[in-house]
Amino acid sequence: MNNFNLQNIPVDQIVSKTTKFVEENPVAVGVSAAATLLTGLWIFRKAELKRDGKDFNSQLSGGMRILNNSDHTLKGDQFSASINDYENMFGGARQNVGAITNEESIDIRRARYAAMIDHFYNLVTDFYEWGWCQSFHFGPRWHNETFLESIKRAEYYLALRLGLKHGMRALDVGCGVGGPMRNIAIFTGANIEGITINEYQVRIGTKYNVANGLDHLCKIHQGDFQKLDQKFPAEYFDVAYAIEATCHSPDRVQCFSGVNKVLKKGGLFCVLEWVMLNGYNPNNKDHIRIKEGIEVGNGLPTLVTPDKVVKSFEDSGFEVVDHFDLNRNQHASNEIPWYATLGGGYSLSGFRMTYVGRLVTHSMVWTLELLRIAPAGSTKVSSLLNATAIDLVDGGKDAIFTPSYFVLGKKK
Repeated sequence: MNNFNLQNIPVDQIVSKTTKFVEENPVAVGVSAAATLLTGLWIFRKAELKRDGKDFNSQLSGGMRILNNSDHTLKGDQFSASINDYENMFGGARQNVGAITNEESIDIRRARYAAMIDHFYNLVTDFYEWGWCQSFHFGPRWHNETFLESIKRAEYYLALRLGLKHGMRALDVGCGVGGPMRNIAIFTGANIEGITINEYQVRIGTKYNVANGLDHLCKIHQGDFQKLDQKFPAEYFDVAYAIEATCHSPDRVQCFSGVNKVLKKGGLFCVLEWVMLNGYNPNNKDHIRIKEGIEVGNGLPTLVTPDKVVKSFEDSGFEVVDHFDLNRNQHASNEIPWYATLGGGYSLSGFRMTYVGRLVTHSMVWTLELLRIAPAGSTKVSSLLNATAIDLVDGGKDAIFTPSYFVLGKKK
């Protein structure tokens, strides 16, 4: 079997485009590169982060904290080992279209899902915070909304559909660093407990809860959302939600059945799920390319269609109340497509997410790795995320993929 190697990502193309940007903007890039070099030499150590929401604000000092801070659970050569093991789960990806769609390849990732997800978030959490802040998801966006306003609105929508309010207890399935949890707790006053398999995310998410004065409402547990009954008692939660998280699950029925078990009778559970839409053609080579690119760049066993997610709800003891694509009107004149920022639209506040912003970040990460401030392999991770951003945009433009398929179920 051919081994997937992050080096196979079109780094040359990325570098070429970066070079063109440099040639067109020599003064800005020259100053940035020089400042990165000098500041990097000055701060040749692991950063101590306050976790007050401002650690990544600075383009220079913030960038040097990516994979290079004292909170991180991986040290030194462990980053390279993590990247190498992750690569081995995607043999042939980005080399041969269809290589990771066969059952043998999918079964490898299903069997090793825990290691795959843990590796992935050890490697990308800092990059996500750098470009995306603390809520690692997309959402439908109105024409007069900022990106972060649209993210919060998506979270508030879930809270409203769940009827979440003060005094209730909710479960956040796959909570990441807890951005949505904190926003929803502020919005509703509810008690929210989250679970993530990644120790690094637990460590920093807990610090964010304390820093925001929300540790009395928000709590993050390390654990496997495939084994929720090992972490929580039966009928413990009033409601539950998962935001772009259970796409990592190797078996949704097992995961959703666990949610069902820890919910009270009649409790509601909703998800925003990554799925391939009905326009996806499994015999179309370009569609397969897009699908596989999204999978390898996001730590996914395999992407499925909406009907499979709905059936998983039903097979897990839920009555499906509603389901639809939150991005169904993404190309309407009064909406901004969920993928627009990734596609290159410029905004000052969201510059790092834009196409040019990602090229600048990639160049900075390359410099920091060269200086041995960022650990070996950092540039490979940046390349992976840049390549996958292109796949996400292609999937959105062709309307064959959505990250926001909404499903609401009620425990029978």
